[in-house]
Amino acid sequence: MKKAAFHNLGCKVNAYELEVMQQKLQEKGYEIVPFEEAADVYVINTCTVTNIADRKSRQMLHRAKQRNPEAVVVAVGCYVQADPDGIQRDDCVDLAIGNNKKGAIAEILEQYLAERPKGPDKTLGGTTVVDIAHAGQYETMQLKQTAEHTRAYIKIQDGCNQFCSYCAIPLARGRVRSRRPEEILTEIRELVAKGYQEVVLTGIHISSYGMDFDTGKGEDALIGLTEQIQEIEGLKRLRLGSLEPRIVTEDAVRRLAALPKLCPHFHLSLQSGCDDTLKRMNRRYTAGEYYERVELLRGAFAHPAITTDVIVGFPGETEEEFEQSKAFLEKVGFYEMHIFKYSPRKGTAAARMPDQIPAPVKAGRSDVLFELERRQSREFRSYYIGREAEILWEEKKIIQGRAYLSGHTRDYVKVAAPCKDGAAEQGIGRIFTVPVKDFLTEEILLA
Repeated sequence: MKKAAFHNLGCKVNAYELEVMQQKLQEKGYEIVPFEEAADVYVINTCTVTNIADRKSRQMLHRAKQRNPEAVVVAVGCYVQADPDGIQRDDCVDLAIGNNKKGAIAEILEQYLAERPKGPDKTLGGTTVVDIAHAGQYETMQLKQTAEHTRAYIKIQDGCNQFCSYCAIPLARGRVRSRRPEEILTEIRELVAKGYQEVVLTGIHISSYGMDFDTGKGEDALIGLTEQIQEIEGLKRLRLGSLEPRIVTEDAVRRLAALPKLCPHFHLSLQSGCDDTLKRMNRRYTAGEYYERVELLRGAFAHPAITTDVIVGFPGETEEEFEQSKAFLEKVGFYEMHIFKYSPRKGTAAARMPDQIPAPVKAGRSDVLFELERRQSREFRSYYIGREAEILWEEKKIIQGRAYLSGHTRDYVKVAAPCKDGAAEQGIGRIFTVPVKDFLTEEILLA
């Protein structure tokens, strides 16, 4: 039996696709082993969202070849799609597969193995990269199981039509392509039947879900899909991935608030709290409009978790603009912020903009926001101390040398409770309401 090892970089969409690729090779008789072990095939699911992601992708490809020079190293995904010529020149890569072809990895790999050159003159097997800009069909994938035992991420769409000035993802993922509701519902039903308690809808831009269908707008299609998922018997929780602020309308919030299974955890991508910066980013909303959306959610849900993404050091960001953005972040009061230093991406409008910000300035601004994020996150978690919280117990963890059962609240706050030997396994996958006592660590509450 041949052995295959996988390594994932990047987003939850990549993680979903990696698990599907693992299943495809398992069905062909491969044994899946940890990436640190010797394998006959190494598959690296790459990312290109930042320069750091590019570098990590290259590092993992080279690490795989060093681990076993005779192994077939397969580069897959966004980095391949964004730079196929660079991949062709990399001696560590034997086979390259772009996006919208991950589901065919087993067939592509088998063909390569049958045809690959042998001996000292062997060269790159080739690349399979489609013209992603004109890929009109959603690549069908069906997840049968996931590494997480209680929560499953469900990919509902691919691609993005927004073309924010800093983002290379539309270049790597193509235009919006949505998955048919019946396929999504079937996948969720099958996973729930296997014991999964919670699903998270994910995609490259899920707010655009359904806009490529014959009828309906993205908002109506996405909210309609959540209403259908709500009716699946046995499912306990439903969580949404990253949302575009403009999709959060009064009608959408009213319909979402009527779904008992929907978790009050909303990731609204912001990027900047300064209107001038948002305009250069081509974000199509103002800070004021964003705040109105947050207030709609807080008016409809009790203690909703609002999380976001923020970019510091965008081209032209003055000290005054940064301070405006920081003041807005303080005003909103997020549960979590994912903070990124701006990274120029080839082919994007922002990479050609004047007034690029020096790296030390970006680093300093990032440090300031990380400290703000730490304080706001602790304040949000503090809400639960002395209250009861509904926890989906997910795994046994050793924290500070002691065994704990850990899981998340509906708004995705991590909680841990001491457990005895054998008790953890009985609790995993079950939902209990427990009193929260205090902070166990900076990021974990104690029940």
